[in-house]
Amino acid sequence: MSTIPSSPASAVSGSAPPPPPDVVEDCMGIVQLLSDGTVRRSLDYSHLPMLRHVPSDLPVQWKDVVYDAGNGLRLRMYRPTTAGRAEKKHPKLPVLVYFHGGGFCIGSFEWPNFHAGALRLAGELPALVLSADYRLAPEHRLPAAHRDAETVLSWLRDQAAAGTDAWLAECADFGRVFVCGDSAGGNMVHHVAARLGSGALALGDRVRVVGCVILWPYFGGEERTAAEAEAEAMAPSSEFDPGKNFDQMWRLALPDGATRDHPAANPFGPESAPLDDVRFPPVLVAKAGRDRMRDRVAEYVARLRAMGKPVELAEFEGQGQGFFVFAPFGDASDELVRVVRQFMCTCTATSHG
Repeated sequence: MSTIPSSPASAVSGSAPPPPPDVVEDCMGIVQLLSDGTVRRSLDYSHLPMLRHVPSDLPVQWKDVVYDAGNGLRLRMYRPTTAGRAEKKHPKLPVLVYFHGGGFCIGSFEWPNFHAGALRLAGELPALVLSADYRLAPEHRLPAAHRDAETVLSWLRDQAAAGTDAWLAECADFGRVFVCGDSAGGNMVHHVAARLGSGALALGDRVRVVGCVILWPYFGGEERTAAEAEAEAMAPSSEFDPGKNFDQMWRLALPDGATRDHPAANPFGPESAPLDDVRFPPVLVAKAGRDRMRDRVAEYVARLRAMGKPVELAEFEGQGQGFFVFAPFGDASDELVRVVRQFMCTCTATSHG
């Protein structure tokens, strides 16, 4: 746990130093918000279900790149090394921009689980994958993460124009860009799609987002859904359940005083901008059958379809929230990769006429 500087000694001789600040919120022992507004972060994630071994023989190269020097933000770039990685019709690879989950409060592309998932996606789609970190709450409350997602795409736009990164210059098809994310990252993908479709985020002529992949998105709302109420009523289990921290993470991530109906959390909340006239690219949404947010995911798909948005739903019954993260080489993850690959192929065929 990082340390907090000790309080300065009192100028009054003999007076006792002020008491240390209290812990207001303790999120999984990783993030602690103190009563004086400071934050402690631990680098010990050993109590989380992390992969202990990531295969080292996958045919993928990777490197870390700074995309926002001012905020010290990086992304990890992955490219497949397999011969014939791109089709003859498309000699360069599609670009998949990926945002990890973690309730906007924890997570990094460096975590073994996210690293392993990105390796799979790069090698098996195949694609040039850009797995990006972003500013975390409560040090940086929303919409900081949403703005960072836009910065990644703006950085990609600048790379397409300048050609300074050798891997992008050699391998990237900037006309086939996909934006993908899981949980909080899926929430970020929605907001990127809305900003693109409204014209608030401009990428010019060099970069074209042809599809979005939203995996079990982390949305919220003040009114409980049936699935959320059911999950709260169940007795605690020994199985790791990221959902039990969702309310706490919203308190840490949203602006001070905001409720879960804030536009950053609830895309259909009372203060959220209408989406009827926003032009969305094709969207693939993955819903996990045991996810306590499954009702919100289903409503999201239904509402977008009612507006005429091109939305495809992939359902994974029996799976929990984040199954691709916690078991990136499992059977359900095999099917997810297949579904994403098919979606990308369809989007490519449609976008190229």
